Amino acid sequence: MFRKMRRQRQQLTDEKAELLLKEASHGVLGVVGDNGYPYTVPVNHVYDNGKIYFHCAKSGHKLDAIKSCDKVSFCVISKSDVIPSERATDYLSVIAFGKAKIITDSEEIYRISELIGDKFSSGYPEETEKEINDTIRANAMYCVEITVEHITGKCALRAVKKDTP
Repeated sequence: MFRKMRRQRQQLTDEKAELLLKEASHGVLGVVGDNGYPYTVPVNHVYDNGKIYFHCAKSGHKLDAIKSCDKVSFCVISKSDVIPSERATDYLSVIAFGKAKIITDSEEIYRISELIGDKFSSGYPEETEKEINDTIRANAMYCVEITVEHITGKCALRAVKKDTP
């Protein structure tokens, strides 16, 4: 169902790709947007047990696109160093494909918000909990869950030559 990566020598293991997804602070969500045009948008995310989560407003292009077609892609670039003398880029990237689901249940939104808070605001537990509670009380957001069906990670060819992806 999914294509094999063309440059398989540069392919990361699934475990390494999942680690990059987990460690990255943000990624780019790709959906089928208005009039069939691709729509990509950067989001902060968490990766947990084969799923990507992020929060969002209760309306907008992202949600409209997901409602129309739940198939999405999600890309992270964890390293991107240009090496001018070699006319090359040293990089690590991951693309995940999956199905997105809009989460509207307040208990599930709370759970996902805690995951996001733990990742991005771990030093501020009281403030994070207050913000989560205020947001849920105000009924001001949804979350999105992407169940990953396929994942590929890739490293620069120079990393393969050095055997250090």
